[in-house]
Amino acid sequence: MTARLAEIWRYPIKSHGRERLGGVVLEAGHALPGDRKWALALDGAEAEAGAWAPCSNFARTSRNPALAPFWAQTGADDTLVLTHDKLGEAAFRMDDPADQARLLDWIAPLRPEGQPAATRVLKLAGRGYTDSDFPSVTLCNLASHAAVEQQLGQKISPLRWRGNLWVEGLEPWAEWDWVGKEIRVGDALLRGVERTDRCPATMANPETGARDVPTVMALREGWGHKDFSIRCEVIEGGEIAEGSEVAPA
Repeated sequence: MTARLAEIWRYPIKSHGRERLGGVVLEAGHALPGDRKWALALDGAEAEAGAWAPCSNFARTSRNPALAPFWAQTGADDTLVLTHDKLGEAAFRMDDPADQARLLDWIAPLRPEGQPAATRVLKLAGRGYTDSDFPSVTLCNLASHAAVEQQLGQKISPLRWRGNLWVEGLEPWAEWDWVGKEIRVGDALLRGVERTDRCPATMANPETGARDVPTVMALREGWGHKDFSIRCEVIEGGEIAEGSEVAPA
């Protein structure tokens, strides 16, 4: 069976919403377009707009699982429509300071007691506020996800992993062999850089926001590590779409 791109996902605001794409044009040296373009900096964070900073500076699902159920829809002029089962739906012009303040107020009820509030909206176009210290695109294997489900003894949503590219038609964990190698995805060329180490963010249910499945423990007990998916860099830009062939170059 030929490996193909099954799904494409981006996360316009780090830890605050997912959006499925039918296709997109990748650019060399960039993250997936619009992915983690925005992040909500915590009170006292040492992070500035236009510069990458570690995830510890931002509101994120690993510390607040209630953020997991967000959905996002990108509109024109950097407008985002966000949906959450407890907050409803709201639209924000992300470059507008007034709407940035409104967004921070809107999400405030989700903040756990004792945790710092998100106080600033930061933007990093192209590079994106990925967890890696380079502009990465995360490639996930649906067969590896099925192996984790088998280890857990239950079905779980692949959305827990918050990956960009989901590939079908591979053997479980075949993606590990692509670290250090070039990968052709549609018209784009990627290079596998590293395995993605996982944290409690993946334990949060993307529908309910409850931390209900021990994904990290399952990885440790089943395979002796806490890695799932690989982080890639884009070597050559090009169009990719659901159904595109995926193979080592």
